[in-house]
Amino acid sequence: MSAADRPVAERLWLMFRHDMADYQGGLPSRDATYHSDRLNAALAGDDWAAYLFTSGDHPVGFAFVRALSGPARVLNSFFVVRGARRSGIGMAAVRDVISRHPGPWEIAFQDANTTAVSFWRRVATELAGQAWTEERRPVPHRPGVPPDVWISFTA
Repeated sequence: MSAADRPVAERLWLMFRHDMADYQGGLPSRDATYHSDRLNAALAGDDWAAYLFTSGDHPVGFAFVRALSGPARVLNSFFVVRGARRSGIGMAAVRDVISRHPGPWEIAFQDANTTAVSFWRRVATELAGQAWTEERRPVPHRPGVPPDVWISFTA
């Protein structure tokens, strides 16, 4: 993703955060935006990579990867707009992103997001066969929310 893509990424980020409010709670700020620390880190951080997904001329999603120099890459945020879901774009995009950074991976999602549960288990099985694990971890600094589910595998 280039600096010129930032306005598009910011608008997609609003859609992503709005969708995630169903599972993580949270209201927009007074200016109708959501916190964007991860967006800013993904676009400017040294240990991050940001990817924009398109379908023709249409932006349809993004992926933010962190910990590129760490022991495991972390798919920090992944989003596909509703109009492009269940079309194969998400699976193709995640395959591409993961293939760019071979090695150990960790991906978090919420149990209540049943679509994500199914999708990420399918991704792990497709990319790692049966050699993947799943565990629940508390969300840092948010004791009142259910733990995140983390899938780990090597690709």
